Amino acid sequence: MQAATIKPVEVRFALPGPALAPFVTTFYCTEVTCAGPSGWMEDHLHPEWANLRFLAHAEAQQAIGPGELVQCPPVTLAGPTSRATRFRLGEGRAWGVGLLPAGWAALFAAQAGDYADNFVDALADPAFAALGPLAAELAETEGGFAAELEVIERHIAGLLEGAVPDPAITLLTAELVDPDLATVADLAERMGMTVRSLERLVRRAFGFPPKLLIRRQRFLGCLSQYMLDPSLKWLGTLDWRYHDQSHFVRDFKRFMGMSPSAYAKLDKPLLSAAARARMKAVGQAMQGLHRPTGEDPAASAA
Repeated sequence: MQAATIKPVEVRFALPGPALAPFVTTFYCTEVTCAGPSGWMEDHLHPEWANLRFLAHAEAQQAIGPGELVQCPPVTLAGPTSRATRFRLGEGRAWGVGLLPAGWAALFAAQAGDYADNFVDALADPAFAALGPLAAELAETEGGFAAELEVIERHIAGLLEGAVPDPAITLLTAELVDPDLATVADLAERMGMTVRSLERLVRRAFGFPPKLLIRRQRFLGCLSQYMLDPSLKWLGTLDWRYHDQSHFVRDFKRFMGMSPSAYAKLDKPLLSAAARARMKAVGQAMQGLHRPTGEDPAASAA
């Protein structure tokens, strides 16, 4: 009898229920069973919205943008990012909660802009003190995927009880994933806001100026196609908002810290597994392109 093949890494996603879908993209569990001789499985995470990561049962290191890798605290709060995160995960199991901008605004009084391109120890920062009971119960849970997911969902639901998503934040999130959006003026007109009001809103819940957000979302749309089909040439991923290939290369270096050709040569053990699993479970390969209601983009377009 042939022995069963053990996957060195497995990523599992779960969609939030209807009450949490306006605030949370997904709950996800990453389990590394064979990290190799170095003891680490390493990858480069693309820019995305904020994430909570629970690392009681796995060791991790990361750096957002250039810089030395540093140890991740057991409960890590990563703000929205506009740069690649170099990430190492050791053998074990880690949980994450992807937060939509409306989720950030409903859960935390802190400005997303104050945590953009940064991560902190969530249990040491007063802004995230309410996460303490969730972290404590999850660290003591050894019941597998379903039991641990239940703990996380229950606590997040409790923290969001009675919360109503800010309609302006939800609308802006939806507009940012529209491939026809091209300029800040266009975005302000769609939102019925002045540019200054728009800038205040994005600092509160999105973390970055409107122009950078639009540029980031355009880039992620192209990168997501490549993640799902690495056989594509980069030119095959470009949308109409890129003037030429050199325009795309400049954005690639800005957001990923390397050229497209250098990125293509990298092993992507964590991201490739996550993109495939997320696409299967959610209908979108990247958290930064997640629609604010959690529905499958293809279904919503039908």
